[in-house]
Amino acid sequence: MIRAVSHLIDDASFGGVNRMLDHMSSSEALQRHHQHRIVRVRRGQFSSPVVTADVIVSHLSVNWANLPMLTALRAAYPDTPIIHVEHSYSQRFVAARVDNKDRFDTLLRTAYALFDTVVAVSDAQYRWMRRRQFCPADKLTAIRSCADLAPFFEVGPVAPRERMVIGAIGRFDVQKGFDVLLEGFLAAQRDDIELHFHGDGPEAEKLASMARSHRNVVFHGYSADTSAAVAECDAVAMPSRWEPYGLVALEAMAAGRAVLCPRIDGLADHIEAGAIEIGDNGVEGWKAYFETVDRRDIAAKGLRGRAVAQDAALRFVGAWTELLIDTLDTERDLALAA
Repeated sequence: MIRAVSHLIDDASFGGVNRMLDHMSSSEALQRHHQHRIVRVRRGQFSSPVVTADVIVSHLSVNWANLPMLTALRAAYPDTPIIHVEHSYSQRFVAARVDNKDRFDTLLRTAYALFDTVVAVSDAQYRWMRRRQFCPADKLTAIRSCADLAPFFEVGPVAPRERMVIGAIGRFDVQKGFDVLLEGFLAAQRDDIELHFHGDGPEAEKLASMARSHRNVVFHGYSADTSAAVAECDAVAMPSRWEPYGLVALEAMAAGRAVLCPRIDGLADHIEAGAIEIGDNGVEGWKAYFETVDRRDIAAKGLRGRAVAQDAALRFVGAWTELLIDTLDTERDLALAA
């Protein structure tokens, strides 16, 4: 019997969360065991969404404004297992953005108590959440995020060109640290490297002003086809100030492109999987990296990434299938015992 799984989401952006959910709702491997459906929810609403499902999976924002809805959801479906996936928070997020850390800890412990299971999206995030004891250890698990990697596996090898192209792909937001990347690149003064930005967001004007129309800095604007953007690059840089996981890194690896990143939050998972650690995630760190980067090393690292991505895709399907089966079996056992 195929069991119904409803995924609740209040994020309308074309980001990693929605790419992951699109993959879950269309993956033949996942649909073989469970019917995954996406339910759009208005952020900050007070009432619970109406859901018909054997399991509810929350991808909702955990904040004080959403807490009444999360509480209402638990009250409306007391006998339905509810899993929460934490896409937003990480150790570096708290350090950078949270002033009242005791209040923040209270929020997470209060919200997570409403769920039967809490899923971390990276091993690094999992270790942080466990250290902070936001929920009992037996309620916490880790499943690294994934999206549909098929378009990335189809990307061809890097085309020969005069200058090496480093891509920066994603929302132009302070979180992504593209300002630091750009300043480090300009300071390095490498005429044989180009820095290409694919995306848009609140930092767009700032980045354009910083670039000062430099001939080796190119802005392509937003593209819904991330695989096409990755295909234009020799490597992808991820200078995030905080990053629970960083799905673009996995997509770049699937395309056979090297990933450049610091050992920050979930990006550490990608370094363990073969991404290139750049060291200090500041202007001087990126400047030093750009001054010494070797194109041959970039190419070799990129070639090894496809196997890593293939394994990650299989693990994602296996981990979610196992979690949902175990959740439903546990619920059945509890019902029989009652």
